Amino acid sequence: MDALKQGADALFILLGGIMVLAMHAGFAFLELGTVRKKNQVNALVKILVDFSVSTIAYFVVGYGVAYGASFFVGAETLAQKNGYELVKFFFLLTFAAAIPAIISGGIAERAKFWPQLIATAVIVGLVYPFFEGIAWNGHFGVQAWITATTGFAFHDFAGSVVVHAVGGWIALPAVIFLGARANRYRKDGGISAHPPSSIPFLALGAWILCVGWFGFNVMSAQTLDKISGLVAVNSLMAMVGGTLAALIAGKNDPGFVHNGPLAGLVAVCAGSDLMHPMGALVVGAVAGALFVGMFTLTQNRWKIDDVLGVWPLHGLCGTWGGLAAGIFGQQALGGLGGVSFTAQLIGTALGVAWALLGGVVVYGTLKTVMGLRLSPEEEYDGADLTIHKISATPDREVSW
Repeated sequence: MDALKQGADALFILLGGIMVLAMHAGFAFLELGTVRKKNQVNALVKILVDFSVSTIAYFVVGYGVAYGASFFVGAETLAQKNGYELVKFFFLLTFAAAIPAIISGGIAERAKFWPQLIATAVIVGLVYPFFEGIAWNGHFGVQAWITATTGFAFHDFAGSVVVHAVGGWIALPAVIFLGARANRYRKDGGISAHPPSSIPFLALGAWILCVGWFGFNVMSAQTLDKISGLVAVNSLMAMVGGTLAALIAGKNDPGFVHNGPLAGLVAVCAGSDLMHPMGALVVGAVAGALFVGMFTLTQNRWKIDDVLGVWPLHGLCGTWGGLAAGIFGQQALGGLGGVSFTAQLIGTALGVAWALLGGVVVYGTLKTVMGLRLSPEEEYDGADLTIHKISATPDREVSW
């Protein structure tokens, strides 16, 4: 029976890893559909190459930083328990690699290629796993201190804070350091619209992310005996709550409609194993409205040119999710209990502060040493031709 359980657990978490790996196609197509046509190829290449760099960084350094494990042992050792530790690494890698995929959407259309790959390696190798180890592996006694202070540990079942808030808040300094896209905010005070290049591709990306998210959340149980249908239905309710709220708040705008479910899913990650489905619906709806309101505010009033709105979507909705777990996880609101709002507030604040610090240090250093931004001519031509020497839909054959 032990051998059967080990095999079942390895298969369970492997399937979760595969589903979250598929989400990276969602990130790619969401960005491809949102950016202008001259930057579509770059969106596709960035997500794939960022994932590849993330894999090496997390395998060699990051997983050890978070969990104290090393893969530099014999294959015989690695193959024990049906290779469970290896597929667990694969599953958690897909979470770690979501950080640069999140950032990619914020800095799209004007960021240099190679400095971002360096940032990816540092963030996935050091910045992200440092907080991951604190939240999910009890490092430095932080969770023990939160428990002693509030009576409960900081609870983040599937990463509202650990993954999404951290990714979104790292992205914010990167977006600010880069500055707005050329001619986005005109000298006369007007704002140049850069509408999505392909609503169908944007929608495809959103749908792929939504489907993969059920692996992201449900498989966070990590073993088959801990699987919970509550997590699945809470994810579903938050998804539709976010969609409907974004539909209303965004006045039928398809960009908002397709980001609404993502906002809801970001927010429900932390407490998806605790909340009542009606609580998850409310959490998702608040997140959908929060995304629409804050995306509009950052773009139009604050003039922060966050192309895909990754700070409102992941940073703010992830922060809301960390806090919401401490509200809607309470038994008084139909949840399972075992969570404290104060503990959630402390843990969420620590995650946000660490992400901001990491973003400022990593992107501030790269800006000083290498520069982050394409030249005006390169940005005008587009990242596709500048970096990859081909457009998404070449009009004719080129002879060299």
